[in-house]
Amino acid sequence: MKDRTRLLLFIVAFLIVYFVPFTGIRMQGAILEAFLMLQEYAREHVLFCLIPAFFIAGAICIFISKEAVIKYFGARANKILSYGVASISGSILAVCSCTVLPMFAGIYTRGAGIGPATTFLYSGPAINALAIILTARVLGYELGIARAVGAIAFSIIIGLLMSLFFRDKQGTDEELIASESPAGKSRSLGQNGLYFLVLVLILIFAAWAKPTQANGLWNTIYGIHWYLTAGLLVVLSMMLLRWFKKNEITDWVHSTWIFAKQILPLLFAGVLIAGFLLGRPNTDAGIIPSRFVAMLVGGNSLWSNFFASIAGAFMYFATLTEVPILQGLLGSGMGKGPALALLLAGPAVSLPSILVIHSIIGFKRTFCYIVLVVIMSSFAGWVFGALF
Repeated sequence: MKDRTRLLLFIVAFLIVYFVPFTGIRMQGAILEAFLMLQEYAREHVLFCLIPAFFIAGAICIFISKEAVIKYFGARANKILSYGVASISGSILAVCSCTVLPMFAGIYTRGAGIGPATTFLYSGPAINALAIILTARVLGYELGIARAVGAIAFSIIIGLLMSLFFRDKQGTDEELIASESPAGKSRSLGQNGLYFLVLVLILIFAAWAKPTQANGLWNTIYGIHWYLTAGLLVVLSMMLLRWFKKNEITDWVHSTWIFAKQILPLLFAGVLIAGFLLGRPNTDAGIIPSRFVAMLVGGNSLWSNFFASIAGAFMYFATLTEVPILQGLLGSGMGKGPALALLLAGPAVSLPSILVIHSIIGFKRTFCYIVLVVIMSSFAGWVFGALF
């Protein structure tokens, strides 16, 4: 770090310590809320969402050949196949904007083009079948259908635009394939497929959220999800013992650790900041009172939709929590257009995820991705509000 940067940081820290009114009730509450949100995030998401996701990302880097990634996600791959696979593979995970990050980093560093990679990045948290069903049942079928159509279309359009704005270098595919290790594979394609299926199922069942209703299939699965997770862990252990070499397992763990140490600090910092600014959902304990947000998203003006998109892009939504939050905001006077804008921008992006995405693909690509999400969500919300 340069001395000039250190000096600037010292000055900023001094000004914060000198001028911030730490004795104020609102300020003290917001600081406490930041750590409470971090604690809640650690308890509910790190062990059962992020850790499995890190292991999946590590497995992608070690056990999936670059040739296979480039075949489906590379710059010269068939566009229909590439973006179709990216959107579908992201949507089946039902994860939040932070949990999808390790897997996004895995396929991107393995050679995926920026377009399919960002399609996967958006589709993972946005195209969530359970969340869309819950949206339709709680907030109305119009919002549910609009969310489903918008999220599917956005994932592909954003990916195509990112690919257009940031073209992958010519020859990249060949260079990546040429750099692939010539070591022989010790497993068949079917064995590798089963291995990744088990990893994904562990992530899905370990992170299975408690349904709002007391009966139904989702609640039945919730009642046995720990047994399913434990059984899958036993199956995974047997696979590792029988199909994998010791050095492969070591490389997998090492790759997982690389992703964890790159992503976790940024995520925790982002959660702290989001908690300080807006507080946990439905607490109104952040430094920014929630009534200001509700006041700014009433009606269906372009500004209200734009503000809803911006607020959604910086807020953190755990999987499915956006629905009760929107239910409360709609009851406080929020328009249907801004509600859709927040649904399309919020689950897909958050302040913690923005920090991590920046570390993976750089400032320009991250800024463009966020701008596309915000603008498209704002426009979709404005059109929806005008129709309904």
